[in-house]
Amino acid sequence: MTDKDAEAPVLARLAGLIADETRAACLLALLDGRAWTAGELARHAGVAASTLSEHLGKLVAGGLLAEERQGRHRYVRLADERVSQLVEDLVAQVAPEAAARRPHTLRASSAGSAMARGRTCYDHLAGRLGIAITDALTGRGLLRQDTGFALTDAGLGWFETAGIPLKPTGRRPLARACLDWTERRPHLAGVAGAALCRHALETGWCVRIGSERAVKVTPAGEEALSEALGIDPAGLR
Repeated sequence: MTDKDAEAPVLARLAGLIADETRAACLLALLDGRAWTAGELARHAGVAASTLSEHLGKLVAGGLLAEERQGRHRYVRLADERVSQLVEDLVAQVAPEAAARRPHTLRASSAGSAMARGRTCYDHLAGRLGIAITDALTGRGLLRQDTGFALTDAGLGWFETAGIPLKPTGRRPLARACLDWTERRPHLAGVAGAALCRHALETGWCVRIGSERAVKVTPAGEEALSEALGIDPAGLR
């Protein structure tokens, strides 16, 4: 058996973990980067708590989720950025099919529009908002996309001047391209993407809306992004 053959059962087990609608719903919900309780995920997936607990056990054992306990509450989150990248990449593969299905209700249509306008993708910004920021960084020479994503010296200086600290952790790249499943173009991820998203939420440039991953740029955020990156506020609404 070759090394590649030896990896086949491991790959099959990983695919089997994701190839369940309830577990897939949990992974998608956790793309918001926050920790959820088992009860919250059970309600989100529309299954009994006992059923959800069994699914979570499999995802934790398979290394896709990390578990924390506080008192009687059990919290889970995506294990790391590699898991979020895997899930987001899979979503990007099925995005054309999903986009072809019309939403059945006004509420679903509104939620879909909000997600496309701006959302969090694990710990960085995505949707039209994420693309607008990525394009602005690139246009100003702060980010390079020609040989993969990389911050320029000017880009590193911009983050420092903006008061957005970049703290590399482990082997996570400073800047990484993440394919946006609604825009079909890459947006900024990695340490820089996470730091920018965290700053946007902490300073009130963006606020979360609804129970999904959607975020909205505030008037203060529109002004800040216009001043800092020259982004037209009209394109953020």
